[in-house]
Amino acid sequence: MKRNRRMRILIEGSRDIPKNLAHEIEKNHSLEIIMKPQGALTMIKMRETAKKTLFYLGEVLVTECKVKVSNQVGIGIVTGMEEDLAYQLAVIDAAFKAELSEINEWIPLLEEEEKQMIAAKILDAAIIQKTKVNFETMDV
Repeated sequence: MKRNRRMRILIEGSRDIPKNLAHEIEKNHSLEIIMKPQGALTMIKMRETAKKTLFYLGEVLVTECKVKVSNQVGIGIVTGMEEDLAYQLAVIDAAFKAELSEINEWIPLLEEEEKQMIAAKILDAAIIQKTKVNFETMDV
């Protein structure tokens, strides 16, 4: 599972999943906090559609954290002040980089969470679709 997909599931999905996965690593492995969770500002890059040039839209507040597990550094970055989540993401990232044995059990769990997220988005879209106005029938 690619890092981008994994992080999206962990950030957008249930908060219990990153909490439980990080706790599992804390229990079974020693870890070193390189950078405690802290707030930072980062620039948001956007591409202008007409000329295809890059520009900076503005800044966004993020929380970032770095930890080391089995000589692998993991990074957790999340928008807003989410210190616990940034730490958990860093621990999980380091575990995947170190290819710890626990990750084999995590992949099906993450895939199931992704399926539930997709189903919830489809349900939300269906609910919104019900409120859509059909202007052609309004003339009658």
